[in-house]
Amino acid sequence: DHLPWYRESQMIKRQGVTIPESTMVGWCKAACNLIEPLYDLHKAWLLSCRYIQADETPIRVQSRDVPGATHKGYFWVYFDPLTGTVVFEYRHGRGQEGPMEFLKDFKGSLQTDGYAAYNIFGHDKEITLLACMAHARRKFDEAKNNDKERAGQMLSLIQKLYTIERDAKTLDHDFDAIRDLRQKESLPVLLEIEAWLKKNLLETLPKSAIGGAIAYTLNLWPRLIRYIEDGRCQIDNNLIENSIRPIAIGRKNYLFAGSHEAAQRAAMIYSFVGTCKQLQID
Repeated sequence: DHLPWYRESQMIKRQGVTIPESTMVGWCKAACNLIEPLYDLHKAWLLSCRYIQADETPIRVQSRDVPGATHKGYFWVYFDPLTGTVVFEYRHGRGQEGPMEFLKDFKGSLQTDGYAAYNIFGHDKEITLLACMAHARRKFDEAKNNDKERAGQMLSLIQKLYTIERDAKTLDHDFDAIRDLRQKESLPVLLEIEAWLKKNLLETLPKSAIGGAIAYTLNLWPRLIRYIEDGRCQIDNNLIENSIRPIAIGRKNYLFAGSHEAAQRAAMIYSFVGTCKQLQID
């Protein structure tokens, strides 16, 4: 429920039980030390999967290096949509060294947004990069005030792809059937979108919102269309964004982690709780 320890301490004090916040923090630290091997197994299980989505979200952290202020760290989140496995890992920054180290033994398909830190995996023969159609769609939605006609045309085409995906969900994890459906129905729409993008790229200003949306989508095009080659893969990264979304509630409640170590402990707990939520386990 994303409650900070001091608030928990105040809540139970109203019921006549006094447990200092520092004691609760000590209990949490001790418990996390005990479950760390389980967390390592949890990571190993995820990395044995053949399809992972990745994303990152900031977390403020108290640090001796920045007295009187907080350090901006990041939770890097990895998710397997097929098994519902979620792994959070805390890193001091948003550089590519985080996912590079975490995914050094991973072999399979990796789906991300367009953040440049993931580009390094484009040179890895063991990893196939996929992009997120929802992020591309968002760019055109934001461009409606700039060029309503062109943005509307592209949004309509992308909507056709999502209509096909709704039909694919009725195939109930028959991945070969999903791939065949996409090859038959999604591929012609994607070819139409690609032709539209190339034509309109030459007719729009590069620094305009619509021009930026077109350039962004074309730049990621090989990754954006790759989902039709494998029925296991999603058209977008929305599932992992749903895993991250509760963190926003936490940031409003506890504001920051008390240390870098505490942030990693939170990542461990978020990994187990997030996976249980995916699997509807209390």
